[in-house]
Amino acid sequence: MTYFLTRFFKLTEFDTTISRELSAGFTTFLTMAYILFANPSILSGAGMDPASSFLATCLVSAIGSALIGLIANYPIALAPGMALTVYFSYTIVQHLGYSWQSALGAVFISGVLFLILTLTQIRRTILEALPKQLCIAVSSGIGIFIGVVALKNMGIVVFHSNAFATLGPVLSAQNALFLLGFVLIMLFERLHYRGSIALSILIVSLLSLALKLSTFHGVIALPALHDTAWFAFDLKSLCNHQGITFILTFLMVALFDSTGTLVSLLHGSELSKHPAHTHNISRALVTESLATIAASLLGTSSTSPYVESIAGIKAGGRTGLTAVTVSLLFLTAIFFSPLARTIPTNAVSAGILFIAYLMTKNIKHIDWKGHPSDTLPCVITLIMIPLTFSIAYGFGIGLLSYVILKILMRRTHELNAILLLLAVIFGGYFFCWLLGAL
Repeated sequence: MTYFLTRFFKLTEFDTTISRELSAGFTTFLTMAYILFANPSILSGAGMDPASSFLATCLVSAIGSALIGLIANYPIALAPGMALTVYFSYTIVQHLGYSWQSALGAVFISGVLFLILTLTQIRRTILEALPKQLCIAVSSGIGIFIGVVALKNMGIVVFHSNAFATLGPVLSAQNALFLLGFVLIMLFERLHYRGSIALSILIVSLLSLALKLSTFHGVIALPALHDTAWFAFDLKSLCNHQGITFILTFLMVALFDSTGTLVSLLHGSELSKHPAHTHNISRALVTESLATIAASLLGTSSTSPYVESIAGIKAGGRTGLTAVTVSLLFLTAIFFSPLARTIPTNAVSAGILFIAYLMTKNIKHIDWKGHPSDTLPCVITLIMIPLTFSIAYGFGIGLLSYVILKILMRRTHELNAILLLLAVIFGGYFFCWLLGAL
């Protein structure tokens, strides 16, 4: 077995060992274990059964991490992406009134399209055509959107029909634990503790149980196979302009998030120095699209490479054996579904708010000293994503403003055919929406 693992994962070539890879995989799992609690909690807002969502999260994370480890030989974990899970639950289902089956249908089609775009290299053409500043603004706007959702879940921010938003009842035991959880995460990050989010969730959950603010459901149980959301996706209700928007949103965020995260993980570590890792990006994106298709079939949102994988890389992970280790740990977690039901909303929301903080930090990479036709669309995008509760609307309005400003300021040489095509598509969509509103 040792000889096979060494040869298959090229451990000698990457100057690593089996024990180091296993340790790195355990480290990565600890840092992203919060997804086991956060993903079912968010999906429950869409009306999905938490036990079924927990099982789907475990299986999809295991499948995705195994695929990227075996096919691309990357020490990077895949799991349902937080941003798209929030969009899935709060925008498509809660805000617009579609069923979670329809949302799963959008995930399925976007996964198939992402696979086609990756295999045909069209993905690279699209990414090169989009303004880098606007892509950063989209990522940061999603961060603000996720933060608003976390505060809305706790009742700290309350939306009214006659006002944008107001401050809710902040002074409550639940909110006190929520704020404590966020502070603990920041403290653990400052002290460089592994698994800061998961550790904070555990502490807040124990305090909630001690204060009788939550109910203990147990720790270990057999997986719930009687009420799953497997193969429950619905495609019929997506045959309209709004359904196409959902699909494009999942596809668009996958294009930005997956490619951006992979590149940042490679260049943020020593992995980029090895030619094999640099050339395997397309393989990794293929596995991500396959994992997204599996997610739609098993009952959860689109997958994404997890930036928390950097913890395992820093711990010595260099090959796909690290990712396979993460996969095996997610499979083991299947038997801990009662523990996931015990975790209260305030503990999970603190973790979501921290993820929002990490994503919003990308704003610093926008060149605010640049031309107004570059920076103003970024501001518009940052504002519109959280206010419209839609990634698609925010990106579409931001892109339209970018093209219009470039034309008005006589900088059309900075535009390209793909940008103009996207502007026509979004312009047509908003025009039809306006006619319908009138």
